[in-house]
Amino acid sequence: MNWNDRYTYNFPTVIRFGNGVVDELAPHLKGEGKERPLLVSDKGLTRLHFFRAALEQLVGSGLEVELFSDIDSNPVKQNVLDGKAAYHQGKCDCIIGFGGGASMDVARAIALAAHHDRDLFDFDDALGGDKYVTEEVPYFVTVPTTSGTGSEVGRSTVIAEDDTHKKRILFSPRIMASRVFADPGMTIDLPLHVTAATGMDALCHNVEAYLSKGFSPMCDGVALAGIRLIADSLETATNNPDIESRSKMMMAALMGATAFQKGLGIVHSLAHPLSTMFNSHHGLANAVMISYGVEFNRVAVPERLGDINEALGLSRETDLVEWLRTFNGNLGLPTSLIALDVNDSHVDALAELALDDVCHQCNPRKVELRDFKDIYTKALTP
Repeated sequence: MNWNDRYTYNFPTVIRFGNGVVDELAPHLKGEGKERPLLVSDKGLTRLHFFRAALEQLVGSGLEVELFSDIDSNPVKQNVLDGKAAYHQGKCDCIIGFGGGASMDVARAIALAAHHDRDLFDFDDALGGDKYVTEEVPYFVTVPTTSGTGSEVGRSTVIAEDDTHKKRILFSPRIMASRVFADPGMTIDLPLHVTAATGMDALCHNVEAYLSKGFSPMCDGVALAGIRLIADSLETATNNPDIESRSKMMMAALMGATAFQKGLGIVHSLAHPLSTMFNSHHGLANAVMISYGVEFNRVAVPERLGDINEALGLSRETDLVEWLRTFNGNLGLPTSLIALDVNDSHVDALAELALDDVCHQCNPRKVELRDFKDIYTKALTP
């Protein structure tokens, strides 16, 4: 594969992939008869050169762009309601999710809420909320600028409650993007620590999808291929980035988000409360907790861990737990919760939140409250 070329593929979303494909965004929207897009991004990103260049291209093509960037790093319901108001006040006719996971989550939730009058959390997947998605969903496209969550190809969005910051998952196949413009060139100027943390998020998605107890051989194959790409590219993408390494990481993130339609697991249930209580970056929280989740699961799925080792280019007998901690170090990432300002006094509250999180329901080994407490306590060791 030539990582300097552009490609189109469907899985099932139409994906334009390759360096420079963002320049196809404006012509695509105009070709669809759209005139007034709501551009959803975060405030930090809107100050960067590549964002301003993309915005100028949209405006220069004659599109009347409404920019919405009032987004928390861990998005809450009010962000979505404010974005819905901006969509209608701007008389918008489509939505662009432009950025990382937070931007994608809010953009997708705005698309869901735009023409529905129900409370946003009526659409909670745990409550069967998909049945309430009955009205029109605006035309929706995505432009990822990180290689982590893979939210650009997702059919769900994670939004937190404003007061408790408990994360809620809203789901419907109807909120998938109509087209994805996956341009690895958009990630070149990212800070290295963001590349590392989001890259570990992509690894976590692929690993947890493969270990998930659900049955989906196709997702298993995608997950292992994604792990191979990450093993081949994440250190380079972080420490000495080029288009090839950034392209492989963007593809791996897309693959992780595709694979975890099968389910996730204990690592995400451990990570989500860290965002709830400490506003931790989701990728960083996953990076810290992935080795502890793998350690808990290895008695249940030793053969699958051997498969992951092989995908990483290791022997089947390699201690994956130690390898993950070393890999974090190579990327400049921590392996202890102390780095996230967690201490013993937080363990009980974290464990309660983790038990309430739905992700561990797909974990290959049953998890109880005492397990979460034990893992958090162990993760406090430097």
